[in-house]
Amino acid sequence: MKITEVTIRQLSMRMKSPFTTSFGTVQDKQFLILEAKDESGLSGWGEGVAFEVPWYTEETVKTSWHMLEDFLIPLVLNKDVQHPDEISAIFKVIRQNNMAKATLESAVWDLYAKRTEQSLAHALGGTKEKIEVGISIGIQPTTEQLLQLIEEHVTAGYKRMKVKIKPDKDIEVIRAIRARFPEVPLMADANSAYSLDDIELLQQLDEFNLMMIEQPLASDDIINHAKLQKQLKTPICLDESICSYEDARTAIELGSCGVINIKFGRVGGLTEAKRIHDLCMQHGIKVWCGGMLESGIGRAHNVALTTLQNFVLPGDTAGSNHYWDQDIISPEVIVEDGYIKVPEGYGVGYEPNMESLEQFTVSKKVYR
Repeated sequence: MKITEVTIRQLSMRMKSPFTTSFGTVQDKQFLILEAKDESGLSGWGEGVAFEVPWYTEETVKTSWHMLEDFLIPLVLNKDVQHPDEISAIFKVIRQNNMAKATLESAVWDLYAKRTEQSLAHALGGTKEKIEVGISIGIQPTTEQLLQLIEEHVTAGYKRMKVKIKPDKDIEVIRAIRARFPEVPLMADANSAYSLDDIELLQQLDEFNLMMIEQPLASDDIINHAKLQKQLKTPICLDESICSYEDARTAIELGSCGVINIKFGRVGGLTEAKRIHDLCMQHGIKVWCGGMLESGIGRAHNVALTTLQNFVLPGDTAGSNHYWDQDIISPEVIVEDGYIKVPEGYGVGYEPNMESLEQFTVSKKVYR
Protein backbone atom coordinates (compact mmCIF):
# COMPACT_ATOMS: atom_id res chain seq x y z
CA MET A 1 0.00 0.00 0.00
CA LYS A 2 1.03 3.59 -0.50
CA ILE A 3 0.11 6.39 1.92
CA THR A 4 -0.81 9.28 -0.39
CA GLU A 5 -2.41 11.70 2.07
CA VAL A 6 -2.27 12.34 5.82
CA THR A 7 -4.54 14.69 7.74
CA ILE A 8 -3.82 15.81 11.31
CA ARG A 9 -6.52 17.36 13.46
CA GLN A 10 -6.20 18.81 16.93
CA LEU A 11 -9.36 18.25 18.93
CA SER A 12 -10.58 19.76 22.17
CA MET A 13 -13.15 17.72 24.12
CA ARG A 14 -14.47 18.31 27.60
CA MET A 15 -14.58 15.26 29.85
CA LYS A 16 -17.67 14.66 31.97
CA SER A 17 -15.62 15.00 35.14
CA PRO A 18 -12.10 16.16 36.02
CA PHE A 19 -9.58 13.29 36.20
CA THR A 20 -6.97 13.80 38.93
CA THR A 21 -3.74 11.85 39.49
CA SER A 22 -0.64 12.51 41.57
CA PHE A 23 0.75 14.73 38.81
CA GLY A 24 -2.24 16.86 37.78
CA THR A 25 -5.87 17.20 36.68
CA VAL A 26 -7.38 16.92 33.20
CA GLN A 27 -10.87 17.94 32.11
CA ASP A 28 -10.55 19.78 28.80
CA LYS A 29 -8.63 17.23 26.75
CA GLN A 30 -6.54 18.37 23.79
CA PHE A 31 -5.32 15.59 21.48
CA LEU A 32 -4.51 14.66 17.89
CA ILE A 33 -6.50 12.55 15.45
CA LEU A 34 -4.70 11.38 12.32
CA GLU A 35 -6.21 10.07 9.08
CA ALA A 36 -3.99 8.18 6.61
CA LYS A 37 -5.32 7.61 3.08
CA ASP A 38 -4.03 5.18 0.48
CA GLU A 39 -4.05 5.48 -3.32
CA SER A 40 -7.61 4.11 -3.48
CA GLY A 41 -8.96 6.71 -1.05
CA LEU A 42 -9.41 4.26 1.83
CA SER A 43 -8.71 5.76 5.29
CA GLY A 44 -7.10 4.48 8.47
CA TRP A 45 -7.39 6.38 11.74
CA GLY A 46 -5.09 6.87 14.72
CA GLU A 47 -5.15 8.92 17.92
CA GLY A 48 -2.32 10.75 19.66
CA VAL A 49 -2.36 10.21 23.42
CA ALA A 50 0.13 12.88 24.52
CA PHE A 51 -1.24 15.48 26.92
CA GLU A 52 -0.86 19.26 26.64
CA VAL A 53 1.63 19.21 29.51
CA PRO A 54 4.63 16.81 29.67
CA TRP A 55 3.68 15.26 33.00
CA TYR A 56 3.22 11.64 31.87
CA THR A 57 6.11 11.54 29.40
CA GLU A 58 8.21 14.26 27.77
CA GLU A 59 5.81 14.47 24.81
CA THR A 60 3.00 16.97 24.36
CA VAL A 61 0.31 17.64 21.76
CA LYS A 62 2.53 20.32 20.19
CA THR A 63 5.68 18.20 20.08
CA SER A 64 3.72 15.30 18.57
CA TRP A 65 2.41 17.50 15.76
CA HIS A 66 5.93 18.85 15.16
CA MET A 67 7.42 15.35 14.97
CA LEU A 68 4.69 14.10 12.67
CA GLU A 69 4.85 17.07 10.33
CA ASP A 70 8.60 17.53 10.09
CA PHE A 71 9.91 13.96 10.41
CA LEU A 72 7.50 11.03 10.58
CA ILE A 73 5.00 11.78 7.82
CA PRO A 74 7.78 12.53 5.28
CA LEU A 75 9.30 9.12 6.05
CA VAL A 76 6.18 7.24 4.89
CA LEU A 77 4.31 9.56 2.52
CA ASN A 78 4.14 8.06 -0.99
CA LYS A 79 6.37 5.14 0.04
CA ASP A 80 5.40 1.55 -0.74
CA VAL A 81 4.64 -0.37 2.47
CA GLN A 82 3.72 -4.05 2.46
CA HIS A 83 2.88 -4.43 6.17
CA PRO A 84 2.47 -2.10 9.19
CA ASP A 85 5.43 -3.79 10.93
CA GLU A 86 7.62 -1.92 8.44
CA ILE A 87 6.57 1.42 9.93
CA SER A 88 8.32 0.68 13.23
CA ALA A 89 11.50 -0.16 11.34
CA ILE A 90 11.28 3.02 9.26
CA PHE A 91 10.80 5.13 12.39
CA LYS A 92 13.89 3.75 14.16
CA VAL A 93 15.98 6.61 12.71
CA ILE A 94 13.99 8.94 14.99
CA ARG A 95 14.78 8.60 18.69
CA GLN A 96 11.91 8.17 21.15
CA ASN A 97 8.84 10.39 20.49
CA ASN A 98 6.86 7.18 20.81
CA MET A 99 3.43 8.77 21.09
CA ALA A 100 3.92 10.68 17.86
CA LYS A 101 5.08 7.49 16.16
CA ALA A 102 2.11 5.50 17.45
CA THR A 103 -0.35 8.11 16.17
CA LEU A 104 0.67 7.42 12.58
CA GLU A 105 1.56 3.74 12.97
CA SER A 106 -1.84 2.85 14.44
CA ALA A 107 -3.59 4.59 11.53
CA VAL A 108 -1.55 2.47 9.12
CA TRP A 109 -2.59 -0.69 11.01
CA ASP A 110 -6.26 0.32 10.72
CA LEU A 111 -5.80 1.00 7.01
CA TYR A 112 -3.99 -2.31 6.46
CA ALA A 113 -6.76 -4.27 8.19
CA LYS A 114 -9.38 -2.57 6.01
CA ARG A 115 -7.39 -3.23 2.82
CA THR A 116 -7.04 -6.90 3.72
CA GLU A 117 -10.72 -7.11 4.74
CA GLN A 118 -10.21 -8.18 8.34
CA SER A 119 -10.72 -6.74 11.77
CA LEU A 120 -7.75 -5.04 13.40
CA ALA A 121 -8.02 -7.58 16.23
CA HIS A 122 -7.59 -10.44 13.73
CA ALA A 123 -4.76 -8.63 11.91
CA LEU A 124 -2.89 -8.31 15.22
CA GLY A 125 -3.39 -12.01 16.01
CA GLY A 126 -6.15 -11.58 18.58
CA THR A 127 -8.64 -14.33 19.27
CA LYS A 128 -11.11 -13.01 21.85
CA GLU A 129 -14.72 -12.21 21.01
CA LYS A 130 -15.10 -9.99 24.07
CA ILE A 131 -12.71 -8.39 26.54
CA GLU A 132 -12.92 -7.80 30.28
CA VAL A 133 -12.66 -4.20 31.35
CA GLY A 134 -11.96 -2.42 34.59
CA ILE A 135 -12.27 1.21 35.55
CA SER A 136 -9.68 3.82 36.50
CA ILE A 137 -10.77 6.32 39.15
CA GLY A 138 -8.89 9.54 39.76
CA ILE A 139 -8.16 11.03 43.17
CA GLN A 140 -11.43 12.29 44.67
CA PRO A 141 -12.04 15.25 47.02
CA THR A 142 -13.22 12.91 49.78
CA THR A 143 -12.98 9.20 50.51
CA GLU A 144 -16.76 8.96 50.68
CA GLN A 145 -17.05 10.29 47.13
CA LEU A 146 -14.53 7.68 46.02
CA LEU A 147 -16.49 4.91 47.71
CA GLN A 148 -19.69 6.08 46.03
CA LEU A 149 -17.99 5.95 42.62
CA ILE A 150 -16.69 2.44 43.29
CA GLU A 151 -20.20 1.37 44.30
CA GLU A 152 -21.56 2.67 40.99
CA HIS A 153 -18.89 0.88 38.96
CA VAL A 154 -19.25 -2.40 40.85
CA THR A 155 -22.99 -2.24 40.22
CA ALA A 156 -22.30 -1.59 36.52
CA GLY A 157 -20.29 -4.82 36.39
CA TYR A 158 -16.74 -3.53 35.88
CA LYS A 159 -14.29 -6.35 36.59
CA ARG A 160 -11.59 -4.40 38.42
CA MET A 161 -11.18 -1.09 40.24
CA LYS A 162 -8.03 0.98 39.85
CA VAL A 163 -7.63 3.91 42.21
CA LYS A 164 -5.01 6.62 42.08
CA ILE A 165 -2.93 7.19 45.20
CA LYS A 166 -0.33 9.70 46.36
CA PRO A 167 1.29 10.54 49.71
CA ASP A 168 -1.39 11.29 52.32
CA LYS A 169 -4.06 9.75 50.07
CA ASP A 170 -2.93 6.15 50.17
CA ILE A 171 -3.11 3.71 53.10
CA GLU A 172 -6.21 5.06 54.77
CA VAL A 173 -7.98 5.39 51.42
CA ILE A 174 -7.21 1.77 50.50
CA ARG A 175 -8.20 0.64 54.00
CA ALA A 176 -11.57 2.37 53.63
CA ILE A 177 -12.14 0.74 50.24
CA ARG A 178 -11.34 -2.71 51.60
CA ALA A 179 -13.64 -2.19 54.58
CA ARG A 180 -16.54 -1.42 52.22
CA PHE A 181 -15.54 -3.78 49.37
CA PRO A 182 -13.51 -6.67 50.84
CA GLU A 183 -13.63 -8.85 47.70
CA VAL A 184 -13.58 -6.43 44.77
CA PRO A 185 -10.51 -6.85 42.51
CA LEU A 186 -8.50 -3.75 43.38
CA MET A 187 -5.23 -2.14 42.37
CA ALA A 188 -3.49 1.13 43.30
CA ASP A 189 -1.75 3.41 40.81
CA ALA A 190 0.91 5.71 42.24
CA ASN A 191 2.12 7.42 39.05
CA SER A 192 5.69 7.62 40.43
CA ALA A 193 4.68 9.44 43.63
CA TYR A 194 7.02 7.49 45.97
CA SER A 195 10.70 6.64 46.51
CA LEU A 196 12.66 3.88 48.23
CA ASP A 197 12.42 5.97 51.39
CA ASP A 198 8.73 4.96 51.45
CA ILE A 199 9.31 1.18 51.61
CA GLU A 200 7.72 0.80 55.05
CA LEU A 201 4.66 2.74 53.95
CA LEU A 202 4.32 0.74 50.72
CA GLN A 203 4.71 -2.53 52.64
CA GLN A 204 1.48 -1.64 54.46
CA LEU A 205 -0.35 -2.16 51.17
CA ASP A 206 0.43 -5.90 51.40
CA GLU A 207 -2.38 -6.37 53.92
CA PHE A 208 -5.09 -5.34 51.45
CA ASN A 209 -4.83 -8.17 48.91
CA LEU A 210 -4.25 -5.86 45.96
CA MET A 211 -3.89 -7.21 42.44
CA MET A 212 -0.86 -4.91 42.02
CA ILE A 213 0.58 -1.50 42.77
CA GLU A 214 1.33 0.38 39.59
CA GLN A 215 4.49 2.45 39.03
CA PRO A 216 5.24 3.43 42.64
CA LEU A 217 8.73 4.79 41.90
CA ALA A 218 10.28 7.11 39.32
CA SER A 219 8.87 7.06 35.80
CA ASP A 220 12.23 6.14 34.23
CA ASP A 221 13.31 3.63 36.89
CA ILE A 222 13.72 -0.13 36.57
CA ILE A 223 16.53 -0.88 39.05
CA ASN A 224 14.92 0.54 42.21
CA HIS A 225 11.65 -1.17 41.36
CA ALA A 226 13.58 -4.46 41.47
CA LYS A 227 14.81 -3.56 44.96
CA LEU A 228 11.30 -2.62 46.04
CA GLN A 229 9.66 -5.73 44.58
CA LYS A 230 11.92 -7.88 46.79
CA GLN A 231 10.44 -6.07 49.82
CA LEU A 232 6.78 -6.40 48.80
CA LYS A 233 4.36 -9.29 48.56
CA THR A 234 2.09 -7.25 46.28
CA PRO A 235 3.15 -7.48 42.61
CA ILE A 236 4.53 -4.29 41.11
CA CYS A 237 3.14 -3.29 37.74
CA LEU A 238 5.38 -1.16 35.55
CA ASP A 239 3.84 1.47 33.30
CA GLU A 240 5.89 4.59 32.50
CA SER A 241 9.19 2.70 32.86
CA ILE A 242 8.41 0.42 29.92
CA CYS A 243 8.89 2.37 26.69
CA SER A 244 10.27 -0.45 24.54
CA TYR A 245 10.85 -4.19 24.18
CA GLU A 246 14.31 -3.70 25.67
CA ASP A 247 12.89 -1.97 28.73
CA ALA A 248 10.52 -4.90 29.24
CA ARG A 249 13.33 -7.43 28.80
CA THR A 250 15.50 -5.60 31.34
CA ALA A 251 12.67 -5.36 33.87
CA ILE A 252 11.91 -9.06 33.55
CA GLU A 253 15.57 -10.07 33.94
CA LEU A 254 16.00 -7.87 37.03
CA GLY A 255 12.72 -8.99 38.62
CA SER A 256 11.40 -5.43 38.72
CA CYS A 257 7.75 -6.36 38.35
CA GLY A 258 5.18 -9.13 38.17
CA VAL A 259 2.86 -7.31 35.78
CA ILE A 260 3.30 -4.91 32.85
CA ASN A 261 0.79 -2.34 31.65
CA ILE A 262 1.05 -2.11 27.85
CA LYS A 263 -0.02 1.18 26.29
CA PHE A 264 0.77 1.11 22.60
CA GLY A 265 1.10 4.89 22.53
CA ARG A 266 3.80 4.80 25.21
CA VAL A 267 5.86 2.13 23.43
CA GLY A 268 5.67 3.55 19.90
CA GLY A 269 2.87 1.58 18.30
CA LEU A 270 0.99 -1.67 17.98
CA THR A 271 3.94 -3.60 16.52
CA GLU A 272 6.13 -2.89 19.55
CA ALA A 273 3.19 -3.56 21.87
CA LYS A 274 2.81 -7.01 20.29
CA ARG A 275 6.51 -7.74 20.76
CA ILE A 276 6.31 -6.81 24.45
CA HIS A 277 3.16 -8.91 24.84
CA ASP A 278 4.88 -11.95 23.34
CA LEU A 279 7.99 -11.49 25.52
CA CYS A 280 5.88 -11.25 28.67
CA MET A 281 3.91 -14.36 27.73
CA GLN A 282 7.16 -16.30 27.29
CA HIS A 283 8.26 -15.31 30.80
CA GLY A 284 4.95 -15.68 32.62
CA ILE A 285 4.48 -11.92 33.14
CA LYS A 286 0.81 -10.92 33.02
CA VAL A 287 -0.14 -7.89 30.95
CA TRP A 288 -3.11 -5.58 30.64
CA CYS A 289 -3.98 -2.57 28.49
CA GLY A 290 -3.83 0.81 30.16
CA GLY A 291 -5.78 3.89 29.15
CA MET A 292 -4.82 7.48 28.39
CA LEU A 293 -8.28 9.07 28.56
CA GLU A 294 -8.70 8.34 24.86
CA SER A 295 -11.58 9.26 22.63
CA GLY A 296 -13.27 6.47 20.72
CA ILE A 297 -10.57 6.07 18.07
CA GLY A 298 -7.78 5.37 20.54
CA ARG A 299 -10.20 3.31 22.63
CA ALA A 300 -11.03 1.15 19.58
CA HIS A 301 -7.34 0.37 19.05
CA ASN A 302 -7.06 -0.63 22.72
CA VAL A 303 -9.99 -3.02 22.31
CA ALA A 304 -8.27 -4.70 19.35
CA LEU A 305 -4.92 -4.97 21.16
CA THR A 306 -6.54 -6.51 24.24
CA THR A 307 -7.75 -9.48 22.20
CA LEU A 308 -4.18 -10.89 22.25
CA GLN A 309 -3.81 -14.01 24.40
CA ASN A 310 -1.70 -12.71 27.30
CA PHE A 311 -3.95 -9.75 28.12
CA VAL A 312 -5.30 -11.74 31.05
CA LEU A 313 -6.13 -8.86 33.41
CA PRO A 314 -8.96 -6.35 32.89
CA GLY A 315 -7.75 -3.15 31.25
CA ASP A 316 -8.73 0.51 31.54
CA THR A 317 -10.86 0.57 28.39
CA ALA A 318 -14.09 1.84 29.88
CA GLY A 319 -17.08 2.70 27.72
CA SER A 320 -17.28 5.99 25.82
CA ASN A 321 -20.03 7.33 28.07
CA HIS A 322 -17.83 7.05 31.13
CA TYR A 323 -15.69 9.94 29.90
CA TRP A 324 -17.66 11.79 27.20
CA ASP A 325 -21.14 13.16 26.71
CA GLN A 326 -20.47 12.71 22.99
CA ASP A 327 -17.72 10.60 21.43
CA ILE A 328 -16.32 10.87 17.89
CA ILE A 329 -17.06 7.33 16.70
CA SER A 330 -20.14 5.40 15.67
CA PRO A 331 -21.22 3.25 17.35
CA GLU A 332 -19.68 4.32 20.63
CA VAL A 333 -17.74 1.81 22.74
CA ILE A 334 -20.27 0.13 25.03
CA VAL A 335 -19.57 -1.87 28.20
CA GLU A 336 -22.12 -4.52 29.18
CA ASP A 337 -21.66 -6.25 32.54
CA GLY A 338 -17.93 -5.52 32.51
CA TYR A 339 -17.27 -6.68 28.94
CA ILE A 340 -16.79 -5.02 25.56
CA LYS A 341 -17.82 -7.04 22.53
CA VAL A 342 -15.02 -6.96 19.96
CA PRO A 343 -16.38 -5.51 16.71
CA GLU A 344 -16.26 -7.74 13.64
CA GLY A 345 -16.06 -5.02 10.98
CA TYR A 346 -12.93 -4.28 8.98
CA GLY A 347 -10.22 -2.24 10.69
CA VAL A 348 -10.97 -1.01 14.21
CA GLY A 349 -14.65 -1.78 13.63
CA TYR A 350 -15.91 1.68 14.54
CA GLU A 351 -16.40 4.56 12.11
CA PRO A 352 -15.50 8.18 12.82
CA ASN A 353 -18.55 10.36 13.35
CA MET A 354 -17.54 13.12 10.96
CA GLU A 355 -20.05 15.62 12.35
CA SER A 356 -18.67 15.20 15.87
CA LEU A 357 -15.11 15.20 14.56
CA GLU A 358 -15.66 18.56 12.86
CA GLN A 359 -17.41 19.93 15.93
CA PHE A 360 -14.42 19.28 18.20
CA THR A 361 -11.64 20.13 15.71
CA VAL A 362 -9.71 23.30 16.58
CA SER A 363 -7.01 23.00 13.88
CA LYS A 364 -6.36 20.82 10.86
CA LYS A 365 -3.70 20.30 8.20
CA VAL A 366 -3.44 18.01 5.16
CA TYR A 367 -0.14 16.55 3.90
CA ARG A 368 0.28 15.14 0.37
